[in-house]
Amino acid sequence: MKYLAGALFALLLLPAAPASAHEFYFGADLSFANEMDDCGALYREKGKPKDVFALFKEHGANLARIRIWNDGNPTKYSNLADVERGLRRAKALGMTTLLDFHYSDWWADGDKQIIPAAWASIKDDSELANVLYKYTFDTLMALDKAGLMPDQVQVGNEINREILDKGPAKNLPINWKRNALLINAAIKAVRDAGAQSKTQPEVMIQIAQPENNLIWFEAAKEAGITDFDIIGISYYGKWSNYSMSGLGTAINLLRNRYPRAKVMLVETAYPHALGPKSGPGFALASDNVVPGYPATPKGQAKYMVDISQTVISNGGIGVVYWAPDWIPSQCRKPKGRGPDWEVMTFFTKKGEVMPAIDSMRHRYLWPVPVTFRFHAPAAVPGQAFNLWGDFLGVRGFMAVPLRNEDGNLMFRTALMPGQRIRFQVYGDPALQTPLLSGKKDFDGFISNVIPGRETTIDDTLGSVAQ
Repeated sequence: MKYLAGALFALLLLPAAPASAHEFYFGADLSFANEMDDCGALYREKGKPKDVFALFKEHGANLARIRIWNDGNPTKYSNLADVERGLRRAKALGMTTLLDFHYSDWWADGDKQIIPAAWASIKDDSELANVLYKYTFDTLMALDKAGLMPDQVQVGNEINREILDKGPAKNLPINWKRNALLINAAIKAVRDAGAQSKTQPEVMIQIAQPENNLIWFEAAKEAGITDFDIIGISYYGKWSNYSMSGLGTAINLLRNRYPRAKVMLVETAYPHALGPKSGPGFALASDNVVPGYPATPKGQAKYMVDISQTVISNGGIGVVYWAPDWIPSQCRKPKGRGPDWEVMTFFTKKGEVMPAIDSMRHRYLWPVPVTFRFHAPAAVPGQAFNLWGDFLGVRGFMAVPLRNEDGNLMFRTALMPGQRIRFQVYGDPALQTPLLSGKKDFDGFISNVIPGRETTIDDTLGSVAQ
């Protein structure tokens, strides 16, 4: 064994360009907007009627999410023509657009991924992958021809289960060979369409509930699903085992386990009143209500501010509210959907805007992009190093590899101003040999993150096993 001691390391916390609202998406899923307009729904602010897209834009929304179903869709909405209409309204206001492929004739979600009727008889998985590719590619090229190529594309909606499912059973294990073949075909279609357009859409994969994201993406990586830009999370407290702080922890873990991808809370909602006590609907009685956030307009607004700050503080890139505009109208609501979503919107039953919409222009505390940079001693060329600590804002420690860039060992993350961090650097992947610690004990160095100011911390290299 050889040991090196006494070499100097320097740690610099280097804030990059400050994070800001310009880099964060405040969004609304406005897939119902055209239908609501056709059904006579009116949206008002202080009694004055306003276009719903313009109203959200004025209150801070910079992203619109639009849903698309396959050709077997039993309604005249969420088809290609309706999508074009919605995307055109959003783009006219300069909003980022997110197209959400359900890959189903009707609702696809974490419990069901029903294959479109037109594809159900296809038995060969490779043939089905080709059909999925062509449908995705052709849809995007049609939108591009109309000048409506979306900025972001979801390859499926809440695909917790195996996509294009032919069976009704909920609990069958995922056939990851088939699932990866199909998902990768959809991803390739988005990439190929983008290559022929001025707009290259980012690819999003959405999984419902944060605890499922942590499991699903590990399995997907093993199956070969790696080419995506955004991890989309749905978070509804009613169906999740995680608290709001648990959601933040999951976001932080995901963005650091998959550093090529960003993380967005792409669906959430919260009631401003209580719904009926029974029935098939979403907002059943009090089971949506979180302590500290009463089912009132002010409680809903506070919830949205706090969940948005949670996403911001943990390095997420956006928050999208699902169907904030789905108010009562002249049209009968689709069968199977409860009569109670009206208590989840940002509007009264008569369409008057409520306080939660202003969560999108609240004055938030923004994280500071930080670079950990260690000057590696020339005496240990080629040595692999790992950074281990609670620097990700999670309760607990995590190890990440340090990247060698121009002779320096680097790790980039985002930390909240004033956040206290503890860390150590290790000289081998097994985390057996402590290389750097600002204290003699195992807790490591403790430091405060200072926004807008370079901080230099020097320490002496400990023992490195060779």
